[in-house]
Amino acid sequence: MSKKELKQVMINGRLVGILGIDDVINKTAHSLKLGNDTEIANNLFNEIAKTNYIPAAVADAYSKALLREFKIAQCLPVEPASAYGLNISVLGMGCARCSQLLSDVRDILSELKIAADLRHITDFKEIAHYQVMGSPTLVINNKVVSSGEVPPKSKIRQWIIEASDPQTEKN
Repeated sequence: MSKKELKQVMINGRLVGILGIDDVINKTAHSLKLGNDTEIANNLFNEIAKTNYIPAAVADAYSKALLREFKIAQCLPVEPASAYGLNISVLGMGCARCSQLLSDVRDILSELKIAADLRHITDFKEIAHYQVMGSPTLVINNKVVSSGEVPPKSKIRQWIIEASDPQTEKN
């Protein structure tokens, strides 16, 4: 049996580890003639369920998340994952500027005592989904707010406060 990688996937606003998802996506892409989304989601779900425990109460959410991951991997158009709370991503391959931006965001979240899902995305396919060329890129609640620079902490703080305020109108 080959070693399967564990990948984190956003399901119902939480990161969940799924074993072997990349293998299943590749197998599905090669075995299906890209039928409709329901067929693809069902196939992905059934394959993933063979090696991962999936609670029945969240089966639909898993199917949607797996379909989203499939579309990202195949460079197909995809809607952003629905999010609960504040979701922040730093996109970049791991350069010093990416690390600095990640550190600045962590510091600001700590100062403000705001809980957030903070991710550093280094996967090129997932970065390509955002259609940005600059590195690092800061994404807050699926909206690119900065690309190609490390913005001043005051600006990052302002974006985080605006995104975490439920009274702020979302675009």
